[in-house]
Amino acid sequence: MKLDVRLEMNLRDKEIADKVKQAAEASLKDAVVDIARDTVAGSPWKTGNNRRSIDYDVSGLSGDIFSTSGYGGYLEVGTVKMPAWPYFIPALEKNKDKLPAGIKARLK
Repeated sequence: MKLDVRLEMNLRDKEIADKVKQAAEASLKDAVVDIARDTVAGSPWKTGNNRRSIDYDVSGLSGDIFSTSGYGGYLEVGTVKMPAWPYFIPALEKNKDKLPAGIKARLK
């Protein structure tokens, strides 16, 4: 799952624009950490391998949450022989409002 924040600002003051960007970066990191935590909690756990393989990376205004198990995507969407067990999308849905709220809180 990839999360990108795109800021379009028409601010003449560079200092204010930098503060908005810093607030967005910090809020994205917080949101990605929360989503990753809930992704781990919701992941199927028969052996625990997929849960252990979930990781995240945040750089600037871009964040990734991923599973390196090799079958995390199959668990999320299912296959012909296996029902879906969504855990990425529910974690995103639970935390999707934290990003704008976090930016707003940091700009007060």
